[in-house]
Amino acid sequence: MALLVKTTFTLAVTSAGHAGLHAQTLADVVVSASRAEQRSFDAPAAIQSIDRDTIENAGPQVNLSESLNRVPGLTILNRQNYAQDLQVSIRGFGARSAFGIRGIRLLVDGIPATTPDGQGQGSSISLTSTDRIEVLRGPLAQLYGNSAGGVIQAFTRDAPAQPEFDAQYYTGSFGLRRADWQYAGRVGDYGLVADYSTFDTDGYRDHSKTERKQFNGKLSFDAGEKTHVNVVFNQFDMPLAQDPLGLTAAQVAANPAQAGNNAVSRGVRKVVLQNQLGSSLVHTIDSDRSVTARLYYGTRDNLQYQSLGATGAWVGLARAYYGTGLQYNAQTHISGTPVIWVAGYEFDRSRETRQGGVAALGEKRSTTRNEDNQAENSDLFVQATALMSDKISVVAGLRYSTVRFTSDDNYLSDGDGSGATRYQAGSPVLGLTYHPTDSLNLYANYGKGFESPTLAEVAYSGGGTPGFNSTLNASSSQHYELGAKWAPGPQSRLDFTLFQIDSSDELVVASSNGGNSTFKNAPGTRRTGWELSGSTLLTPHVRATLAASRIDASFSQTFTSGSTTVASGNKIPGIPQSFLFSELLWTGQPMTGSKKDRGLGTQAGLEFTQAGRLYANDTNTASADGYYTVNLKASHGWAVGAGSLTAYARIDNLSDERYVGSVIVNQALSQFYEPAPGRNWTLGMRLVLPL
Repeated sequence: MALLVKTTFTLAVTSAGHAGLHAQTLADVVVSASRAEQRSFDAPAAIQSIDRDTIENAGPQVNLSESLNRVPGLTILNRQNYAQDLQVSIRGFGARSAFGIRGIRLLVDGIPATTPDGQGQGSSISLTSTDRIEVLRGPLAQLYGNSAGGVIQAFTRDAPAQPEFDAQYYTGSFGLRRADWQYAGRVGDYGLVADYSTFDTDGYRDHSKTERKQFNGKLSFDAGEKTHVNVVFNQFDMPLAQDPLGLTAAQVAANPAQAGNNAVSRGVRKVVLQNQLGSSLVHTIDSDRSVTARLYYGTRDNLQYQSLGATGAWVGLARAYYGTGLQYNAQTHISGTPVIWVAGYEFDRSRETRQGGVAALGEKRSTTRNEDNQAENSDLFVQATALMSDKISVVAGLRYSTVRFTSDDNYLSDGDGSGATRYQAGSPVLGLTYHPTDSLNLYANYGKGFESPTLAEVAYSGGGTPGFNSTLNASSSQHYELGAKWAPGPQSRLDFTLFQIDSSDELVVASSNGGNSTFKNAPGTRRTGWELSGSTLLTPHVRATLAASRIDASFSQTFTSGSTTVASGNKIPGIPQSFLFSELLWTGQPMTGSKKDRGLGTQAGLEFTQAGRLYANDTNTASADGYYTVNLKASHGWAVGAGSLTAYARIDNLSDERYVGSVIVNQALSQFYEPAPGRNWTLGMRLVLPL
């Protein structure tokens, strides 16, 4: 459960000496770790917040991968395939996904962008109107329920007091075109942000043309002296996303830009239309207590043409989903000890009609599957932070989750594919934070995680035929974490985390072919690693940023998948063994100045990215080499009356490195590889005018 809108109190877990840091670069506020406002430096967890300036200067604001590569432990692999979305994993959870996002909880303005079964879409986040994005990893993330990896939470900007009009246009390599129009302002007691954007590209690879349109709007008002309401509506319309499929190693060597086998001849592609309306309310009872509630409803229509069979196949989903949540926040004293706590309940449900059949030349020919699926979750949670002294705080929490799946098969000529199953789990969390000085925080956390299969993962039996796969178990995981946050100076910060995660019954890909994947449980896995992030002002005009991580993710027990034996010690596929992002940014205006002044004048930056080896299958017989890339970016802002005009330019992969950007795990025909583009460029303009 996320905090839906700002509460009226701030979580303070450090000594009074920290107050002087609020005006410094460490003062970014997060809510995901404790469901109450606190500075990320004070949060007893591995959490990073990516602000609006970073999102805006990282690229054309199409993909989360543009800006979130600055978060250690979070891996976002751009597949160059908008039919399958980004491949997102946190500490290795989610790497198995053939499409969409698994094992990670997504929230947008407090409204879940993850369905009750744990499946989400990164494209639900409208980056052009996003004010900040929080990424929470580790044990405390287990209190968000059915997701073992972590939480990604996005917040739409608030309406400014002075109304303004914002227009953006980007163009770039491979026919990239991106436009955005936004109004933000207040009319009396009402605040409105309305953002409409379009995106289309011919794609780096053959048969990867994509067209997208997106609207995101937020209406804010006070329903009373102590009650604040947000109403959010967003629409995602993707009328075309061609799927170039994966390539074999030989195909990558011959021509990495080509489409995979049968992608063109069978018209492999996806069409998506999603609408969602949600509302959140926060009522302040008094200075120590508040109540937050949320309610939402949405629909999603998804039609996908695959390369399966002799001539191709199609799968269609028509989904309606809705949910509600209630949360109570309070500050109190227990035997003289200050305690900040939250308790709540969440219920979410999705219903969908799943159909499928034979396709030829990219068009429907027959219907051979027709079933109704339902997934729902019912969760209770409580979390408390006790301030034992001005140097020690303790956090504890528990979430109890119930997830139910049902499937009613209405097409019975091939046997009854109906079925039902239920998963239940308690997820406890316990942590200790020690603040030896005003500039150093140390913490240790433990948590137990839980992750069910998704409806898409139970949709096919172990043999790859349609039918409810009731043999899949939910996975459970034990998370251990040690961390330190250090602020050696007013403009510098360093975060370091060690972690170990032991899982049982982890869901792994049994086979993948033409967009159809089947799954099974692996008896045991272990992940150990470290994460490092740092930022410092070398001068008032130069800032250095670093995010690095290393993970050893392997199977801890031998198991068989069909006729294949996967040995203990093999690496879990889809997880780069190391990742590094670094940036050196120069600005003509001092970074210590006002935000408006910092946007004027010239900026220039150099980015360096390195990734380690990426295994493609459980037996580790196929893999992609590690790589490095260098990116250059520059911008210049001019004052236009009371507004501004900014020009942006980027060159990505300056050295024209040829590498594989992502893999399709356990692809049945060895078409594992999704190549990344060579040198490419982007140009953009942004005009902001007060009204």
